[in-house]
Amino acid sequence: MRRLLLAIAASVAALVAAPPALTADRVVTTELARTGPQSFALPGAASRFTLAGVHWRGGGEVEFRTRSAAGRWGSWRAGAPEDEDGPDVAARERSPQGWRIGNPWWVGVSDRIQVRTRGRVDRVRAHLVWSPETLIPLRTPTATAAPPIVPRSSWDADERIRRGPPSYATDVRLAIVHHTAGQNGYSRAEAAAIVKGIQLFHVQGNGWNDIGYNFLVDRFGTIYEGRFGGIDRNVVGAHAQGFNTGAVGIALLGTYGGSTPPSAAAQDAIARLIAWRLDVAHVDPASFLTFVSGGSDRYPTRVPVLLNAVSGHRDTGYTACPGDALYGRLGAIAATARATGGLKIFDARASAVGPAVRLRGRLSQAQAWTTRISRQDGSEVARGSGSGATVDWTWDSAGQPAGSYAWSISAGGARPAEGVLRAGGGATPLAIETLVADYEAISPNGDGQADTASVTYRISAAANVSIEVVDTIGGVVATAVDRVWTRAGEHVAPIDGSALPDGDYATVVTARTTSGLAVQRSIPLRVDRTLGLVTLMPVAFSPNGDGRKDRLTLSFALAAPADVRVRIERDDRWVATPLAAPFAIGTQRFVWNGSRLAGTLRDGEYRAVVEATSAVGTIAYGLPFVSDTTAPRVRVLPGRGVRVEVSEPATLTLVIDGQSLKREVKKAGITRIPWSGPARRVRVVAWDTAGNTSGPAVRVTRD
Repeated sequence: MRRLLLAIAASVAALVAAPPALTADRVVTTELARTGPQSFALPGAASRFTLAGVHWRGGGEVEFRTRSAAGRWGSWRAGAPEDEDGPDVAARERSPQGWRIGNPWWVGVSDRIQVRTRGRVDRVRAHLVWSPETLIPLRTPTATAAPPIVPRSSWDADERIRRGPPSYATDVRLAIVHHTAGQNGYSRAEAAAIVKGIQLFHVQGNGWNDIGYNFLVDRFGTIYEGRFGGIDRNVVGAHAQGFNTGAVGIALLGTYGGSTPPSAAAQDAIARLIAWRLDVAHVDPASFLTFVSGGSDRYPTRVPVLLNAVSGHRDTGYTACPGDALYGRLGAIAATARATGGLKIFDARASAVGPAVRLRGRLSQAQAWTTRISRQDGSEVARGSGSGATVDWTWDSAGQPAGSYAWSISAGGARPAEGVLRAGGGATPLAIETLVADYEAISPNGDGQADTASVTYRISAAANVSIEVVDTIGGVVATAVDRVWTRAGEHVAPIDGSALPDGDYATVVTARTTSGLAVQRSIPLRVDRTLGLVTLMPVAFSPNGDGRKDRLTLSFALAAPADVRVRIERDDRWVATPLAAPFAIGTQRFVWNGSRLAGTLRDGEYRAVVEATSAVGTIAYGLPFVSDTTAPRVRVLPGRGVRVEVSEPATLTLVIDGQSLKREVKKAGITRIPWSGPARRVRVVAWDTAGNTSGPAVRVTRD
């Protein structure tokens, strides 16, 4: 009996001494006690935890470290290495007021935490998460071409703690890539536990509705469903304050600053995820857009921001996220995403002006396409077709019953673009629906640039049309179209101002029915001969400092003194102003090396617009150019003869068995070089139009 009592006593003592066994996921929030002027710690013993983060009050900075269950203290970590994760200012969910929010760190099984501070820090709270390792099965969603995605149920998302229903945006316009911070050496089993721990931290620590990211990716290439609401729906996350609505947030587990690159499996998974998710939204991963900020530390509310369709968190806020190593690979990831999955439809949209319903879009490559309009019961009302990389088709809904109609654009095996709009109605009243001019100011000086203007107008019904130029008091000074019967639709007319003196005028379009009803619209027109011939050389330049075509030369002639501004535009968006200065009469010259406040000009197609303001007013003229710093890639293919593969149009300089020759290649791909000899040694270098040169490619064939 005595032995039995001793055994029971020993067992009880062991149970008391051992830490409690934890099986359920949970978060413990603890107010840390001040242990010195700039240090805090747990006031007592703590249960074990695997993920930790801190919140604090005050303008100072916080670092923390944790002690493993084996008793070893880890290194100090920044409490908030990545600021500005969070919901939009106008969202229903809120972060804790008055507290700086830190980031969750996976620390492995630990039992203590210490904090040190710099600057004023009044209070510190620790959010300690227990999220044990989990092995998860993969499931592939039924959506066509979707990559395998681990659903919430498989990583054991706690649906009971969600604080509200999901919010949805009208559309998704871009993907924003993050890293989560924390260690990179986690195991496969730990990865799912980290995802679960982040959910617990975001909800029970930060007070958000759910995990902030829409998707998460681990270093093994596993993709996890993030915020609740549907992987193919436009769920509004809490990952990039001011830019959540209309963005899909993708977070790579770990830290990727400095020289720590993301794994190839992770990059491939992110590219496949973006390829599928942006295809669902019909967004080109390689495009860029203007996004109006909802308010962040970097961009105030209502400020338009130029972003890539695949952007990093640092593009929207003052943060280093997603780290230099991952951020530097986003361009390549976007290019891979665009090329993944075959034919795609981009920028699909429908608009209605009067009875005219216009469907537009772009294809990732030229292809036959079809458009359809259907009633609510599914019966087809109209169909259009065409081929090429641009979709543009208009349906006249006049005479159809007013109501909702479904529209679609389809092409080959691409995911169809679909939507619903209201159209139809009775007899169409006469209206001038649109009126635009290619130039608001013309310079009829015979140099072939903006000598005339073209006005484009759309009328809703057939009518007699007159187009006149009037002066500032309404007197007619020129007539371009005189009472011509014109069908409904879009039309173009030239405006010749060669007989008009410099000054301000208006172009007036008048449409009259046979019953005498008249409608009228006008658009400003300025005649200003101040700006003469504008030239630009070279049309393709390479601002990389290698001495080959790395400067752009603009020349322009002035007939009067003027303040001149040169602005650089891309897709009608202003991206740089390299020149703003007064100039005298005569031909002027400006040389630009591609630099700007936001860094050297990115590769792409641009327009250089010269804008001259004189006593008459302002007149502008633009010329296209290309910025290209990417060298062509070239290789000599094996086999008989000489076949060369090149990545872009280029001039090939070849040396074949000691004989030199050149060949112009007009498109990317494989080209055959005429050669009758054995071609034992072939050396080739490619030059593009911007002066970029490839490295030499060599093929040696032995007899």
